[in-house]
Amino acid sequence: MQKAVRLGPAAQNSWTISEETVDLVRPAAPARAVHLAAAPKDVIIDLNRSIVVVVDMQKDFCDSGGWFESRGNDVSGVRTLIPQLNTFLSALRAAGVTVLWLNWGVRADLASLPPSVLHAGNPTGQGVGYGDTLPDGQGPVLVRGSPGAKVVDGLDVEPEDLMVHKTRFSGFTDSELDSVLRNRGTTTLLFTGINLDRCVFATLTDASFLGYDCLLVEDACATVSPEFCTEAVLYLVRKLYGFTTTTEGIKGALAAL
Repeated sequence: MQKAVRLGPAAQNSWTISEETVDLVRPAAPARAVHLAAAPKDVIIDLNRSIVVVVDMQKDFCDSGGWFESRGNDVSGVRTLIPQLNTFLSALRAAGVTVLWLNWGVRADLASLPPSVLHAGNPTGQGVGYGDTLPDGQGPVLVRGSPGAKVVDGLDVEPEDLMVHKTRFSGFTDSELDSVLRNRGTTTLLFTGINLDRCVFATLTDASFLGYDCLLVEDACATVSPEFCTEAVLYLVRKLYGFTTTTEGIKGALAAL
């Protein structure tokens, strides 16, 4: 007799298959609730239905001499995020929380990018934009599989982590992100990465519109923009789109499990 097997993208979203039957009842995992200090109010989340999203921590954005710095951006503040984020992600993995890397990864022929996105990456049309090669020969910029599109050195990517490529400021547009999250039964997203006021915020607001519970981890995000941009994002997230918390608050809650 054939042994029953599980079929599905995640344990909580799987069928049990045998020779005689297909059991469509999904396994119910008991909640692992943790209380987090947050703003504007504390929140309680279920770790079994939570994923941490790491946005755009890639070489083209973070490396000295990379594409982002070549456009006149000071990436030193972005780079200071690397060791703290690495420690934070390790603590979440140890608690059984999945890490999802959300990275730019455009087509080499740029066939899916509209003029509005191409203009944002190359406002004058004379510079180096998506898919182009830098003067020192590095590139193509943010093309999927290229050296600059890889996760920046110093951040550990583990085999159990998820990777989703995006071609817009929001990770939900024209990507498989929503399907990946829903197939795992995810309801709560913890947002980290760069740039806070650009791709992090765009993805968070879309997540809120789609019905996800959104938490922005303040000290696990950074931006090259002026400080008032950070203040505006924190205000809007707390007012309209979710909650803000900190790495220490989360690590403290995990330690109390």
